[in-house]
Order: sequence, then C-alpha cells, then structure tokens
Amino acid sequence: MFYIRAFGHSLLHALKNLFPIIAVVVFFQLVVLQQMPDNTLSMAIGLLIVAAGVALFLQGLELSIFPVGKSLSNQFAKRGSVPILLSFGFAMGFSAVVAEPALIAVAQQAQEISEGKIDALTLRLLVATSVGVVIALGVFRTIFGYPLHWFMIIGYITVVIVTWFAPEEIVGLAYDSGGVTTNIVTVPLIAALGIGLAASIRGRNPLTDGFGLVALAVMVPMITVQLYGIVVYSGGVSDEAGPMLLQDEGEAISGALKMLLELAEMFRDVLPIILTILFFQYIVLRRGLSNPPKILFGFLLVILGLYAFVVGLKMGLFPIGTSMAEQLIELERFGFIYLFAFMIGFATTMAEPALLAVGKQAEEAASGRINGNAIRILVALGVAVGISIGVHRIIVGGSMHYYIMGGYTVVIILTALAPKYIVALAYDLGGVTTSEVTVPLVTALGIGLATNIEGRSVLIDGFGLIAFASIFPIVTVMLYAIVMQWLTDRREVRP
Repeated sequence: MFYIRAFGHSLLHALKNLFPIIAVVVFFQLVVLQQMPDNTLSMAIGLLIVAAGVALFLQGLELSIFPVGKSLSNQFAKRGSVPILLSFGFAMGFSAVVAEPALIAVAQQAQEISEGKIDALTLRLLVATSVGVVIALGVFRTIFGYPLHWFMIIGYITVVIVTWFAPEEIVGLAYDSGGVTTNIVTVPLIAALGIGLAASIRGRNPLTDGFGLVALAVMVPMITVQLYGIVVYSGGVSDEAGPMLLQDEGEAISGALKMLLELAEMFRDVLPIILTILFFQYIVLRRGLSNPPKILFGFLLVILGLYAFVVGLKMGLFPIGTSMAEQLIELERFGFIYLFAFMIGFATTMAEPALLAVGKQAEEAASGRINGNAIRILVALGVAVGISIGVHRIIVGGSMHYYIMGGYTVVIILTALAPKYIVALAYDLGGVTTSEVTVPLVTALGIGLATNIEGRSVLIDGFGLIAFASIFPIVTVMLYAIVMQWLTDRREVRP
C-alpha cells in the first residue's frame, strides 16, 4: 500500500512537470494555430506513458540508487581514503550517466539522423567515461581545496579551441551531450557527493567547495564528443552498419520478443550502477546491503520506468516537438516560433525539480546571500533566452561554432569577474536546467525546424538547442551576482 501511495505521488509530480509543456502547446494550438494535429490522441497517450515511466523511474531511484549512493558517499567521506573516493567518484559518474534517459534519447536520435555514422552506444560510453573521469577530478578538487574558477576557465578555453577544429556535424551534438549528462539520475547523486565531502572536510565551504561537480560533468563531454567527431568524420570510423539494419531485423521479430529485447537493453543500461554499488558495498566496505529485497524491487522499477519513458518519447514528446515546428513554419510567422521557444524554456525550467532542489541547497549554504526564488527566475530567463537564440541560429542558418564560442567567451570573462562564491553554483545551475521531459521536446523542436527549413542540415543545425539552454543561465546568474556585489560595495562606500 505504501508503494502504491508513493507511486501516485511520483505520478502527480511527473504530471506537474509535464503541465507547463501541455499548457504552452495547447495555447499555441488553439490561439495561434487554431488547429489540432491529426495524431493528438497518440501524443496524449505518449505523454501519459512518459509520466508513468518517470514516476516508476523516480520511485525506483528512491528505493534503491539514491539511499545506497548517499550512504556510500557518507561512509567513504568519513574514511577519508583519497584513492577510494576518487574510484567511487569515477564509478558513480560513469554508471549514472550510462543510464541517463535524456542521453539515451539524444544518442538514438543522433544515430538515426547520421545514418549510423555516430553509434549511439559508443556515444553514451564516451560521455559516461568523460563524466566518470571528471567527477573523480572534482572530488580531488574538493578534497584539496583548489579553486573551481581556474578549472572552468581552462576547461572552457579548451572547449572553444576544440570547437574551432571540430567538424560542424558534431558540434551541436557534442554540446547537447554535455547538457543532458546532468539530469534525473546524476544531479542528486553528484550534488550529494560534493556537498557531503565539503561538509565533512575541515576548512571547506559547502557553497564554494561543495558545488561544481555538476558543472565539470557538463564541460568535459563537450570536449571528448567533439574529438570523437573529428575521428568519425575524418574517416577513422566505418559507417557501414547503420540503423536501417537494426530496423530490418526488428521487422522480422515478433512484437513480444522485441519488447523483451528492449527491456533487456534497459537492464544493460542500469547494470553498471548495480555492479558499482555491489562492488563498493561488498568488496570495498565489506558490508551487506540493509534491505536487499527493497533495493532489488527498486532496480526493477528503474528498468520498467526507463522502458516506459522511451516508449512514451516516441509516441508523445518527439511528435509534439516535430509537429509544432512544422505547423509554425507553415504559418510563415517566425515571431511565433521565437515566442514558443521562449515560453517552453521559461515554463519548463520554472517547474524543474532539480532546479528547486539546488536552489534550496544554495540558499541554505549561502546564509542569506542568495535568494532561491530569484535564482529560479534568473535561470528560467536564461534558458528561455538561450533556446530563443538557438532557434534564431537555425532559422537564419548561422554557424554553430561562432555562437558557441561567443557564448563561452562571455562565460569565461564573467567567471573572472564574478564573486567567487557564485561561480560553482552558476555552472551547476546551467547543468540542471534540462530535465528528462524538456530535453526530448527541445531536441525534437530543433530537428523539426532543421527538417522543414530549406537549406538546413538536420545533423548540423538540428542539434544545439540544449547547449544554448545550458550556457545562458550561467550568464544570467553571474551577471546577477556581479550587479548585487557592485550595489553592496556602493552602499558600503557611502558615508
């Protein structure tokens, strides 16, 4: 009975997160377009399946991964062994990202659009390995107290340099891959690890030292995926086996067997987390799990939730984004496309649970220097402006290279100017703005626009909106901190 009530609560939570998207889409369909798409019923069912999948997934996380992961983090922080902490950071970063629903969705889209040149599993493993390495690096930084802003300045200078040499087919996808790594699975685990470490080490500040792991997890995949793209598009990887082969095989398999195979794939995605937890719990700590049946049940819910989520994406969120792009372009009034992008960005971000959680943690850690509600509004405005600029790039056909390099040049300058207490938080807020619901819709919107605007390449122009949604919240939050610091200094100077 308890599990049913908890599932109902999670389902209502998921539907609440979907509501802003539904409200914006219904407004545009009834008021602006004055028509409804032909597959409305299928989309509605898909949205319900997405909500049910997210609810099952969240419920499974609460029963299994979250309590065990937090317990392990606390135990390792108390033991204080640097090699074990670094190994644990890598393992948790890798295993959490491999199972990230939004990354799975983006990787599948990239494989289909590139006709197999970009392999979905390779992309996910590359991103997961990058996040594992960078979480270990972030743990090292927290332990020894190195300032985050130098890591971020050097890192993003590297990002900009690599972007200059990367093929245009990979740039948008690389930045989107970085943006989706910090999401429904990773943010709570990574944030708990960083803040727990900072709180347990004497001389560390939870605000300046505890935050920042999420920011590093966003940055490094941008570099590695672009390097992967340089190899792929220079002829280093064969593209003979594309998704069409998988599709032909799928047509020969019965529906029931195909469903079992897809469930087996979901189990494969979650398996790294299970193995990581078992290894560190039984081999390193040499302690048993507190409630194995409950944890096993939680993992089962995670797998079923992932499966339902992916099925719902194909039926609901992807078609909504594509359909809205097609209808708005047919209207031939691009102002409404900008308005739709802005409203979707603002509304979904204001309802983002990870942003609520991080904002609350920041308010508590900052001891009154930061207002949680002001931060939420600033981040939502940043996402809205970012997606609108990304849509503008697709419409006018500008090069992704210059937009991204320009955006991160501004970020680097602001990092050097901003008060040091806000730097880690600002980067983390840029990473938590893209939810498991927002990412598929925004991705589909970008792909839909690139498909229906003459002269645009789906692979080159379709990806990148998530990247813009991650950059501009960093800008708005840092500008806010700079202005507030300036006002405070002026008040102190006055006699």
